[in-house]
Amino acid sequence: MNKPRSTPLDDVSKAIIAELQEDGRRSYAAIGKAVGLSEAAVRQRVQRLVDSGVMQVVAVTDPTEIGFARQAMIGIRATGELEPIADALAEVKEVDYVVITAGSFDLLAEVVCESDEHLLEIISRRIRTIPGVMTTEALVYLKLRKQTYSWGVR
Repeated sequence: MNKPRSTPLDDVSKAIIAELQEDGRRSYAAIGKAVGLSEAAVRQRVQRLVDSGVMQVVAVTDPTEIGFARQAMIGIRATGELEPIADALAEVKEVDYVVITAGSFDLLAEVVCESDEHLLEIISRRIRTIPGVMTTEALVYLKLRKQTYSWGVR
């Protein structure tokens, strides 16, 4: 079941999002020119989109270039309610992505860490100790080939 959108997106808001997905540093003036609004109007719309949780504007890095030698997706099989487990995973600072899934894993958690030793510590002491976690399987990333956030809006 899809979560209902709390903020309806009109065509102008969608166009602003598309502009920022192409270049998150694009100026409000340049976006305004592209979508037919003033700089101030774009600034207000962007702030509303951010405040409502529809959008984030962030810098995306390549973890290997800034000292994190190991990334992995951790597949987790669990028992009981999944939401509390997902919430506990989200509290682990090295976890940057948590999703409840259907299939052979109940949850997936992406981790970014400094070394294999650090990965072992996260799995053994932080993830496997969460109540309800039964098993984990680490899918270690060997090489990042594509990472994009430009899927647009509907």
